[in-house]
Amino acid sequence: MSINQQDFTYVQTLVRQKAGIIIDDGKEYLIELRLKPVAIKNGYENVSGLVQKLKEHSRHNGTHEQVIEALTTNETSFFRDLHPFEVFKNVIVPELIEKNAATRTLKIWSAACSTGQEPYTIAMILRDSFPQLAHWNVSILATDLAGKVLDKARSGVFSQLEVNRGLPALMMVKYFDKQGDSWIIKEPLRKMIVFRQLNLLEHWSGMHTMDIIFIRNVLIYFDVEAKRSILKKVRELMKNDSFLLLGSTESLINVTTDFNNVRHDKTFCFKRKF
Repeated sequence: MSINQQDFTYVQTLVRQKAGIIIDDGKEYLIELRLKPVAIKNGYENVSGLVQKLKEHSRHNGTHEQVIEALTTNETSFFRDLHPFEVFKNVIVPELIEKNAATRTLKIWSAACSTGQEPYTIAMILRDSFPQLAHWNVSILATDLAGKVLDKARSGVFSQLEVNRGLPALMMVKYFDKQGDSWIIKEPLRKMIVFRQLNLLEHWSGMHTMDIIFIRNVLIYFDVEAKRSILKKVRELMKNDSFLLLGSTESLINVTTDFNNVRHDKTFCFKRKF
């Protein structure tokens, strides 16, 4: 193992400051594993050489970006955990269709969208179950910190393994085209989504009020203060009838009291308090 304690501490601090990600002590092996390919790509024999270069160029640049992206967890799948998407289809969207009938608008944000499986799942549900929305102004914004995963998300190209993870066969046939060993999201579905780079810890410029916010399986990587800061900004984007969906293992207990939670079967939805 080539990384020493000083280098490990430097990377810990860098990733926490820039991305809010907490890497626990004792995870030297994780940094070594994730950063070795980045070191080689940039012409260094080992991770320590890479970290030394980062220290010499303290201003955030492309190499810093590569390091942060390499240490960002991008675990995702289509219809992940399933139950929140059932509530989305059976409860949330029907309620908002009724409430937004006058404006015929529906605005959805998928935060920390990784390689795009979540926003594409949202788009498939809307297309498959709500044909009346064809005459609405429906917008799906998908954001992530990492530019590399956003490039993949925009491409809409997924491997056989990726489509095998959670994607129903009927959805695959209906909304994907087979090309060699890959499956490509059909263009009408891709056009439903705008992908944009956004750091949840920084200023959210150009963000508008949302009807539904998915910020699932990401807050677990932040400390309490970062969670509070993010949720405060989330609350400002919500109307009285907006919905917030978190990951199945995430809770707002001891974090914030700014939201009311409503249980639907196995899923908790959150609404802002006024």
